[in-house]
Amino acid sequence: MISDWILQNLPALLLAVPMLGAFATPLFGHVSDSARNTWVMLVSLATLVIAGLLTNEVLINGTLVYTFGAAQPSLAIPADSAGIPFRIIFTVDAMSVFMAISACIVGFAVSLYSITASKKMSGKDSFFALLLLMQVGILGMVCTGDMFNFFVFLEINSLAGAALVASRIDMGVAVEAGLKYAVLSTLGGLLVLFSVGLFYGQYDALNIAVIAQNMQFGMLDKVALVLLLVALAMKSGAVPMHFWTPDAYSMAPSGITAFLVVASQASLYGLFRVLFTLYNVTLDYVTTGWVIIILGVLSMFIGVTMAIPQKDVKRLMSYHAVSQTGYMLLGVGVGLAVLGDETMMNAFGMTAMQGGLFHIINHAMYKGLLFLTAGAIFYQTDTRNLNKLGGLGHDMKWTMLFFVIGALAIAGIPPFNGFESKLMIYESVFMFNPALSVIAMVVSILTLASFVKVFHSMFTGPRLPEYSEVREVPKPMLIAMGILALLVVLFGVFPQPVVDFIVTPAASALVDQSGYIAAVLGGA
Repeated sequence: MISDWILQNLPALLLAVPMLGAFATPLFGHVSDSARNTWVMLVSLATLVIAGLLTNEVLINGTLVYTFGAAQPSLAIPADSAGIPFRIIFTVDAMSVFMAISACIVGFAVSLYSITASKKMSGKDSFFALLLLMQVGILGMVCTGDMFNFFVFLEINSLAGAALVASRIDMGVAVEAGLKYAVLSTLGGLLVLFSVGLFYGQYDALNIAVIAQNMQFGMLDKVALVLLLVALAMKSGAVPMHFWTPDAYSMAPSGITAFLVVASQASLYGLFRVLFTLYNVTLDYVTTGWVIIILGVLSMFIGVTMAIPQKDVKRLMSYHAVSQTGYMLLGVGVGLAVLGDETMMNAFGMTAMQGGLFHIINHAMYKGLLFLTAGAIFYQTDTRNLNKLGGLGHDMKWTMLFFVIGALAIAGIPPFNGFESKLMIYESVFMFNPALSVIAMVVSILTLASFVKVFHSMFTGPRLPEYSEVREVPKPMLIAMGILALLVVLFGVFPQPVVDFIVTPAASALVDQSGYIAAVLGGA
């Protein structure tokens, strides 16, 4: 039986465990590589278990407010006469745990994969410590109830990510990609920090619920909204702020690239949290919703058209990651555009939001899987150039199977998970604007065509002489890919339990600004 203390402190443990793991990793590395690897896997598994327990607690008992330093941290925050809560808090609702469980699943698979995939690298102690710190940043972003701490965790995420992007030695190209990621992340972080300063100057508060309750939507608030929208859209890889994505995703080790996708989704979470929780009733829903929709359409179309001519398989997949982000923006953007109309919201708006959110976790699974398969190819051949590959399906049958599963999922082919979330988006968006739905379907067709080309280039044809000694990758890498592939299949074959259990509560929590405020301020 799980102790009451553990259940009461799950939000803190969700960050404390990987943080402790990160700082202790070099110590275990001094003992032996196997000790370090075992430690990293135990920490990743423990974090996943904690995320599962926290998800269960939130979905059963509702939004969990955790006040750091309080005698009873799970109680709502006592407020003074001005309604301003004291201390730093986490506000963990169904949307938060939806993102957290997705991040922890991918984090566990990436850790398992990287233990073997990183054998050829130096500095593995630092590598795994940074990987766990990156997870701390992601989980902090999706759980915090404080705007300044959102900035802090965003910076932890960005700095760890930049170092990991640059961790490979590739004639300085990886370092250049890491530097570009660091510079743009710093710019985005500064925009978020400026916004936080504007909020604090007006409302004398940093707590999201307090700012939301007192939001006046004056000129400074509008400036802060634009700064946050630009910064978080850039960090999520949305067009036209996507230019860092192909370099960073293609040059990072493949396991890290899979986790960078999750890091980008944490910024997407931040964008949605700002729009629905921080501003909500003060927004012009139609105008703001169309801004998000346009970002989504541009990301979908430009991402897929830039992917088709690529010869570097990871760069091709990176542009597809940009394209898939567009589906999430499109679905949630339609939900935001009709948020003020109860009839349209009930008819298709909520379904569009559910489709957009379902696509977040689906994308984390199948895109993570695709990047891991690309890493497996590179691990055995030392090249990502499609023109130099061929015939690998003869000797890498499991990798080929996992690639096919991921490729069919990203193209929206049943019975894989990408089909289910895209179908929800197609149907609901068609009721809003048929042209947008047609664009989304055309992008899926182009995506399928692109991955057919990749499959043909990598796996079909006779064995090339230079790859005659190629064999399947080690079992830990296959197991990691198998975990994500299994989830891709299960989420596609049994989508309704996933939608009912985690997606619908997440969408409902996101639109319920009053419920969020009441959970934090106790109805104040």
